[in-house]
Amino acid sequence: MILGLTFGAQAQRKKVINLPKYDLEPYHFGFILAANQMHYSLKLIDGFQFVSQEANAWPDEPNNDSIFLYGLNSVPTPGFTIGIVGNLRLGNYFDLRFIPSLSFGERHLDYSIMRWRDGEGELIEVRKSNPSTFVEFPLHIKYRSKRLNNAAAYLLGGINYKLDLASQKKKIVTVSDGSSYYDGIKTNQSDLSVEIGIGWDFYTNFFKFGTELKMSYGLTDVLIKDNLIYSSSINSMNNKVFQLSFTFE
Repeated sequence: MILGLTFGAQAQRKKVINLPKYDLEPYHFGFILAANQMHYSLKLIDGFQFVSQEANAWPDEPNNDSIFLYGLNSVPTPGFTIGIVGNLRLGNYFDLRFIPSLSFGERHLDYSIMRWRDGEGELIEVRKSNPSTFVEFPLHIKYRSKRLNNAAAYLLGGINYKLDLASQKKKIVTVSDGSSYYDGIKTNQSDLSVEIGIGWDFYTNFFKFGTELKMSYGLTDVLIKDNLIYSSSINSMNNKVFQLSFTFE
């Protein structure tokens, strides 16, 4: 009981407030460093396992009697983001934030394909990689709690318009008969996402340091379909990103 009263009394003592007028400034700037993990949210067509694909729908492994897609999974890999923070004060607890950023990441698509050749079936695992380089223009509303000494929690939400520069880098493969095809899946260059996040700001002697966890979900179907097995069984495909950010303002 004595220890509890002692710690309670110490916790109630006011600490020296760093940057006391920081949140009263009409605007301020900074930069962001973040680690991201890009996903695809996939919706496959009903009964895709029972749909026989055309023999030429799998150019990587030609000369099949028939082929079926048995399974498809999106596997994320770590990436990173850098950007510039622009913050406009809207009120005592609300801010408008614009954070133009550049994000690098990659997703793997793992296919399980059953092929039949000369009356024998064989299940083959195939991985296709789809790298992305996003130029992002997120616009967020930030709600900040009242400061507790030199820290404050916050919530944010908004939209993010993205341009995928890597979607235009087509990997064309030419086969022995002279024909060619795109190796993997094609995606649209632009996307619009809705974003929500939580974070914590820490006020130091010279700047404000923040940590933030955010999720972004694409509102548009980014898949460009063709007649190959890699995309023909997908009904829709949306971007999904988790991001851990560190801000310096």
